[in-house]
Amino acid sequence: MKKIIFTLNHEPVSAEVAPHIILADLLRDRFQLTGTKLGCGYGECGACTVILDGMAVNSCLILAIQVDGRDVTTVEGLAARDGTLHPVQKAFVDQGAVQCGFCTPGMVMMAKSLLDETPNPTEEEVKKGIGGNLCRCTGYKKIIKAIQSVQEE
Repeated sequence: MKKIIFTLNHEPVSAEVAPHIILADLLRDRFQLTGTKLGCGYGECGACTVILDGMAVNSCLILAIQVDGRDVTTVEGLAARDGTLHPVQKAFVDQGAVQCGFCTPGMVMMAKSLLDETPNPTEEEVKKGIGGNLCRCTGYKKIIKAIQSVQEE
């Protein structure tokens, strides 16, 4: 076991972790942040996407010990403390870009990362940006529309 200290959703936290524990499991099991979904476990579906030091990553491919001293944001950390949704979250709601909801947290996190880099992406840039996130319900049209509806703040 190794003690790690990191920032999680804007708050300093610590945890004792075994070397083989992945970040997705740490977030879900230790911190009860179940918005991070564990889909494939191989980095193929994007359901576990979180933002690590400003970059979208698949948390199923990151060992928990690798986040020691780093900054992790999950979908739960996007909303303001008063519960006001982040503009990306609001856009997904407003545009009906949620079907079964399993892919939604990962899509939202990938969209936030994309919009941080490219505030007004074209449809092709959005498609490329979310290319690693799979929606089994085929709700891509509404997802793309939602991402493009977020205006630069």
